[in-house]
Amino acid sequence: MQKAFSNVLSYLVFLSTISIVIISLFAIIFPGFFISIYFPYNVEIVPFEPSIWLIPVSSFSFVFLVLGFVYYKRKLPVQVYKCIQFILNFEISKRITVILGIIIFVFYIGFSVNELSINEDGQFPDDYDILMTALQIWPSTESDDIYVSPCSQGDRKCLMVQEQNSRYVRMLLLVSSIEIFQNIKILPFVASISLLIVTFFLTYQISHKRFSGIVALLIILQSHTFLFFDTVAVFENFWILFFLISLYLINRKWQLSSILYLLALFSKAFIFVFFLSTIFYIYRARISSRKKIWAMCSYGGVILIILAVFSFGDSVYSDIINISDSEFFLALNTLGYTLRYDVFIILSLLPVTIGLFFTSRRGFLQADSILILILASLLAGPFISMLTGFYLQQVLILPYRLLPLIVFVAIGIGVFLSKKN
Repeated sequence: MQKAFSNVLSYLVFLSTISIVIISLFAIIFPGFFISIYFPYNVEIVPFEPSIWLIPVSSFSFVFLVLGFVYYKRKLPVQVYKCIQFILNFEISKRITVILGIIIFVFYIGFSVNELSINEDGQFPDDYDILMTALQIWPSTESDDIYVSPCSQGDRKCLMVQEQNSRYVRMLLLVSSIEIFQNIKILPFVASISLLIVTFFLTYQISHKRFSGIVALLIILQSHTFLFFDTVAVFENFWILFFLISLYLINRKWQLSSILYLLALFSKAFIFVFFLSTIFYIYRARISSRKKIWAMCSYGGVILIILAVFSFGDSVYSDIINISDSEFFLALNTLGYTLRYDVFIILSLLPVTIGLFFTSRRGFLQADSILILILASLLAGPFISMLTGFYLQQVLILPYRLLPLIVFVAIGIGVFLSKKN
């Protein structure tokens, strides 16, 4: 009975994920379709005019599906089949892993450290101004500044300053970076380095292969989105770092997992969209049923803490709720533009989704967990935009919100190389 339920759940996860992936790829290939339906102003646009993504996405997906089918049927030439088997079975020792890790991080830090001197006021003037205004009054909300509570209706900057100051952990870390290092960008850069390390260990934990962890790490390092925002304090990576650690701790020290998730929430409330996917991750975790129940209860406690914190004061989030289904599809439509420089991630979406499903069917149930996290990553931005128009304009220009998608696609590719395969 339990096995049958698990199989049904795997199919539901796969069908949900591949549906959103296909819709997302459709929006990338035909960007005018959703705009012609949901854009609030009259525009002359051809709904089915293809973008430059048509040939790369369709060709890459077709080649992968054909190659995967003939590999599954063992119709490939013997040498090609042996080559694929060699890659799937390849592993590296701890010593080689440490040496490769040192080399990778020396090059990464060496090429990125000069970015610490870049003034973000010139990169993101509006957002930097909002952050500086928030830092001037944090942690207090009492100030003579016109942008401090109470906000007048429609005062966007005031709301954004309040929203910044509700990210208690994030603001504390940024203040610490200024006071300790006299540079607001130091701790965000440390967080990006730590994110890479945690990604390696999380991939290794799931796949049981160090080589998979190195592959996932390199995939993130080739991402334009990660390399562009890795040292940016305005759009730091504290939230995704704490979230990844919380996932890692589920199988290591589940008692601490919800605490790290709470830190992620108070770094960026955006991570709340991943709550249900985290519960599913716990369900698929390799821990006892008793520990799973207690872990889920601890996450329930996180929700109670969040509600208690915001019940003691006026929450900025209640002022920005404005549900609109059209915003969901318009935000979903921006994926191709937002990740236009991350070609590999876009091309890998469909192959990774299908590959993870077949990996799950072989008994590697944590492949479902990566699928559900990819689904949550794709829906997070559109979901927030649907609830409030507060973020839509930023979704168009801030690809850092899709960093979880990049990370989980990278981990998903690492899972292909797991010992289970």
